[in-house]
Amino acid sequence: MAEIGIMGGTFDPIHNGHLMLGRQALLEYQLDEVWFMPSGTPPHKKDHAVTAVEDRLAMVRLAIETYQGFLCSDFEIMRQGNTYTAETLKLLHKIYPKHQFYFIIGADSLYQLEKWYHPHEVMTQAVLLVADREYEQAHCPIEEQIACLKKRYGADIRLLHCNEMDVSSAELRRMESQGKKLTQYVPKCVEKYIKEHRLYQKGKGNQV
Repeated sequence: MAEIGIMGGTFDPIHNGHLMLGRQALLEYQLDEVWFMPSGTPPHKKDHAVTAVEDRLAMVRLAIETYQGFLCSDFEIMRQGNTYTAETLKLLHKIYPKHQFYFIIGADSLYQLEKWYHPHEVMTQAVLLVADREYEQAHCPIEEQIACLKKRYGADIRLLHCNEMDVSSAELRRMESQGKKLTQYVPKCVEKYIKEHRLYQKGKGNQV
């Protein structure tokens, strides 16, 4: 049985924090591979225009090409309409019935999980690997939140002992639109791609 980590998200753009979480999951839980899976039409990202899938996919491929065990998957991008994690996992199990899937998320997502589409299906179809970080807006410590979800859903939730990078893709889009350097937050190849393709520039629909 192959043990596969799934890193989902818009990756708009992918940054070093994503790579750090994926690397920690691969090493700490001895996964066979981590699949970086950019979303197609994310139902929860309605506050800004999401960058074209071709660009987001290209940035992910560039970012992970030097990492052994990392793969870029267009599984969600190839699907039509909104892409929900519960449905993605269901389809993955049909295609790869002998795989064990580990869904990698940040601490913030753990506290939002019950607001997701069919959260019980997410928590019964994959082991959740969560970044070990206290979420500032949380009402309870991360260990308590995990215990609550385990009791309520029978979920298998495990900590990733790796701090998240304190920056978001939204902040990086804003920084780029303001002409600030992204060097310390994204791989050089991704920063070069953003510059060459003039992503997140003022006056363009995908800048913030």
